[in-house]
Amino acid sequence: MTRLDPNDLVAAAIEQTGSDDFGSDSHREGLDVYCESVAGEARLNGIGEAAVPASIVAALANRLRVVAWVKDHPEVRSEAIEAPWVIVGIFRAGTTFLSYLLEKDDRSRPLLRWEASDSVPPSRGDHRNDPRVEPLRAASAALDAINPRIKVVNNEEPDGPTECISVLNQDFKSLMWEALTNVESYGRWLRSADHRSAYDYHRLVLQTLQSGGVRGRWSLKSPHHAMHLDALTAVYPDARIVVLHRDPVVLSASVCSLITTLTSTFSDADHGEYIARHWTAMLEDSIAGVDDFRARHPQTVIHDVLYSDLVLDPLATVRGVYEAFGDELDAQALGSMTAHVESHPKGRFGSHAYDLATLGLDAGSIAERFAGYVERYGIPLERPMT
Repeated sequence: MTRLDPNDLVAAAIEQTGSDDFGSDSHREGLDVYCESVAGEARLNGIGEAAVPASIVAALANRLRVVAWVKDHPEVRSEAIEAPWVIVGIFRAGTTFLSYLLEKDDRSRPLLRWEASDSVPPSRGDHRNDPRVEPLRAASAALDAINPRIKVVNNEEPDGPTECISVLNQDFKSLMWEALTNVESYGRWLRSADHRSAYDYHRLVLQTLQSGGVRGRWSLKSPHHAMHLDALTAVYPDARIVVLHRDPVVLSASVCSLITTLTSTFSDADHGEYIARHWTAMLEDSIAGVDDFRARHPQTVIHDVLYSDLVLDPLATVRGVYEAFGDELDAQALGSMTAHVESHPKGRFGSHAYDLATLGLDAGSIAERFAGYVERYGIPLERPMT
């Protein structure tokens, strides 16, 4: 059983950074719950016992550095975050593809993977060629060598767009911790927690990053947002919210396959029953979260995108996204997006194959469970892999 002492992890982050100011203690309850959950439920292997504490210390350390930077540069808090793109959809719904298209618009400012976890000092030049990119690329290559399937199911470049959960995890209110270690009690706590502090911290990170001079309309994405739109819009009231929808049978299987692949790196235990139960429930909660927010805020523009439309005609789909918010693609954006589509065929890292029965899923019961959702949004059905 892995024992994680949150006080020791906090001390390690303080020693690493030379700072002990976290800005507030909003991160502490989640950290405590997570450490306890890992001890009782994660069943980590040797890699996990090294990687999970290191990930926690890294999250704490980045927060310490961000807070210290803002104390030394108080003008950061005056940075305006205006009408960011916010792509909402559970893992495997097409959020990565759409985010890579949006970032081809020179007016967009994506949250890059490297800078979400190593945010200060903010890049003052070409943030895609910052010296901090290559160490992360090397670390990613090492992880790919340990588990080659990761690159097939979830390829994310160090200098490409990343999930907002990479920042929210620094307030310890993030789906990332669940996705890494299958911790059910932390998941229950996460669902009941107030997430406003996580989004306040998220905004502070974006302000810090753009204060370096790399500005534009932020392009953000995360499955996390679906269940916390009230907190998100309290911090970003003018957010351009785009929600992706996909056949829930294929989506559930693809998500469960992804999580199984990721967590198999850090645990040799069979978490299959939990993964199947938890992530189908997560899809259900995500749908309910968006629908509930929509009903209570009919004035908020939320643009829906079908995964099938995005895959079949990505450029027309993106044009529709822009038009929904009174904007249009200019020649630069259209040309760059076209080039990206032509140079990035689906499956270039291999086919993401899965078997529903092996994953503990039943296509018929999932289809019945989500029939109302499919009908409500007119979602085309796909053929499962098996």
